[in-house]
Formats: sequence, structure tokens, C-alpha cells
Amino acid sequence: EFVKTPFYRVLNSMEFEGLTIEGEWRAVPGSKYFGTPKLYKENGFREKKDAQELINWMKSLEPQEAAVMSVERKQEKKNPPLLYNLAELQNDCSKLFKISPDETLRVVQELYEKKMVTYPRTDARVLSSAVAKEISKNISGLKGINMVRPFAEEILEKESYKQIAKTRYVNDKMITDHYAIIPTGQGLGAMRGLNPVSLKVYETIVRRFLAIFYEPAIYKKVSLTMGMETERFFASFKVLADPGYLKVMEYSFRKKKTEDTTSQNDADSNEKSGDAHLLEQIAKIKKGMTLPVNGYAIKEGETSPPKRYNSGSMILAMENAGQLIEDEELRAQIKGSGIGTSATRAEILKKLVNNKYLSLNKKTQIITPTLQGELIYDTVSASIKSLLNPELTASWEKGLNYVAEGTITPEEYMTKLTHFIQSRTSGVLGLRNQYIIKDSFERVAPFYKKSR
Repeated sequence: EFVKTPFYRVLNSMEFEGLTIEGEWRAVPGSKYFGTPKLYKENGFREKKDAQELINWMKSLEPQEAAVMSVERKQEKKNPPLLYNLAELQNDCSKLFKISPDETLRVVQELYEKKMVTYPRTDARVLSSAVAKEISKNISGLKGINMVRPFAEEILEKESYKQIAKTRYVNDKMITDHYAIIPTGQGLGAMRGLNPVSLKVYETIVRRFLAIFYEPAIYKKVSLTMGMETERFFASFKVLADPGYLKVMEYSFRKKKTEDTTSQNDADSNEKSGDAHLLEQIAKIKKGMTLPVNGYAIKEGETSPPKRYNSGSMILAMENAGQLIEDEELRAQIKGSGIGTSATRAEILKKLVNNKYLSLNKKTQIITPTLQGELIYDTVSASIKSLLNPELTASWEKGLNYVAEGTITPEEYMTKLTHFIQSRTSGVLGLRNQYIIKDSFERVAPFYKKSR
């Protein structure tokens, strides 16, 4: 039912010592358009004629120059990500290799049985302090893999592993049963018998592990604000100054992303990446300078619907379902657990697909509801809506905690649970909501006919 809405951004082209700088217009306080209904957000117009009107007005200004109002320079650090738990690995494998969570679990289970990685069914993304003390053995074993040997040797030579216990990658309090999935450094002889997908999954785990022993990646960023009378244009440039851990993350199965190519990254941020030479040129720009304006352009865009879940992002959504609960106390009850467990989430998703409640595109791993699935949702929503709310699970978990603490007895808990089931069942039996469900069918059915 999503309707795309066009919007129009205004850009200008400025010059500095042979360098072309593209600025993006935004309606800031003082702008003739600030707060008007003509705007789409702060950096675009709802109608093209209004964008053209702004350009025509700016073209009439003399001289055609933009004054540098501010220059902001800062350094940004990007830390290595936490280690893999099963949900994160399933999410990445869905994106990288287009395989289902169920297939990812099968692959990593195979690697575990060959003693190549640690236990896969884990929710933790950190190491235990006990494992951290012996971690050099895992690193040393990885010297047997040609593609990562230089990194393993560098870590051992610099002894950076000795400091790992003091970092965020080691935390006993964040581990319930098992620590994160990491390579053991053993079983490398089994690599010859692995299929291509299994090799890629293993490489992904290995590189994520080695990355935590490296320094953060460091970016240098320059943000410019330029003024033309009441209007403001903005441009940002970002350069990778020190790759840090990123040099470990150059997967053999992916095309290398070069950092020396200037490219538009985000339609809203107008941020560009570039090389050190570009940053040196930009660094010469000072507040108070004026830059000649060579021209203007209208860049058309359109709103897009929320991204559909793929099989991996659905697993993450299940893991983090508790974050949707507004009540802080209830949210704490299922923090870190969500829907299902690391061992069952893939199977839950597989069952929904097999039962034809969800449709899974095997090539893209994109998940969509089926007509049957939507109708089941609508039926439950019209009958026992609380079953669709993670707060219900949280309240049950809260009750179980009370039982464990001795605050209530198991019999008291079961009495309340039985009462809930009986009252809701009785309520459903008394419902006459066939017309609501029929209306739901008539509302959604046409969309499924169109998609065939």
C-alpha cells in the first residue's frame, strides 16, 4: 500500500583550486523557505517548481559566490565489531552468501564437528576471561591459513592479545552458557574437504576474530557550511587515515572496496569519501573565504518503503524483540533473549515458511508474508491480540523469575497461567468476528493477486 512520493533537492557546484565541491542546500533558520509547507524535510522540496524557483533566485545574485561560513574538522574512530554469536553470523551469511539461517547453522555445526570453530548455538558476542588467557593458541593455529597468516603473525609479534582481557571483547557477565563463536586454530586439514560456502563462512568467522586484536580504523572528516545571502549549502568529506582493523576484513570472496574513489554515500548527508590528497586540498579552505559558484542542479529522489526483512535480519529482529516493549521492567525480563533461542530461531523461521505463513526467496533471502500468513495474523489480532505482543512473553518470564526467587510458588504461577488461558479461550468462543476477518481477507487479497 506504500505510495512513493517524489522530492527535489537543490545542489550547487563550487570551485577551489581546480577542485569541484558539490554543496547541498538545506533550509536553516533565516532561510526564506524555513518552516514552509513547500519543504520535504529540511533539504528538499515537494514540488520541482519550488526547487527551480530557488535556483532562479540564486542565479540572480551578484557575484555568483558562496562565502565559507564554517569549517569543522574532526577525527572519527570505528572500532572492530564484537565477535559473532549465532544470530549475527546468520544475519551476515544471509547478506553475504544468500543462505538461510537454517543453512548457516548447518554449516557452522559442520565446522564445529570438525573442531574448526567453537560451539555455535550461543547468544554471547564476547569471550570469557578464562578463554582470553589462552587465546594466543587460537591465533597461533591460524598461521596455517595463508590468507590470514600475516595478521596472525603480526598479532603474536606485537603481543596485542595480552591486552584483550581489558577490552569490551571480554566480559564474563555477558555470557550465560557459551562464549562467542571463534576459530579454534585447529582442524585446518579439514579445509580441503569443505565446500565453497563452508569455506567462506569459516573465513568470515576467522577475520571477525582476528580483527578484535587490531586498532580502530581512523577517519578524518571535514564539514563545510557555505552561504549565499539567506541560504546555506553543506558539504562533507571523509577520508580513511588509518585502516586499523579494516585491513583484516578484506574478504577473499568480495571485490575490494577502494577508499580512494570519491563517491556519493548518502542522499541526505551529502558526504563524500576520498583520498588523502583530496583532504589536503579541502584543508586549505578557511572560514571567510569565498568560492565561485559554477552552476546549480536539481536532484530528484523519491521516498521508499521500509526495507523488507531478509532471513538474517529477521533472526536479529527475533533476538531483539524485547526492545519493542515500552515497560522498562518487563523489557528487562527478556533482554538478550527475545523470541526463541539461538538454537531454535532458525527452526521457527523454517517452520513458518514450510507452513506457508511466510514466503522466502531463496536467491535474495527476502521474506514476505503470504495471504494465509496475513489472515492468521489478522485472525489472532481480532481474537487474542495479546498473543502478538512481546509484553506477554515478558510477563510470563517475570512470573518464572518470581518462582525461581521464591516470591511465589509454582502452583500460584500455574493457577494464573491457567486462568489466562481459560479466560482468553472463553472469550474467543463468545466472539462473533467473522465479518472482521472477512473484511481483512477482502482488503489484502487483491495485493496477492497482483503479485502473481
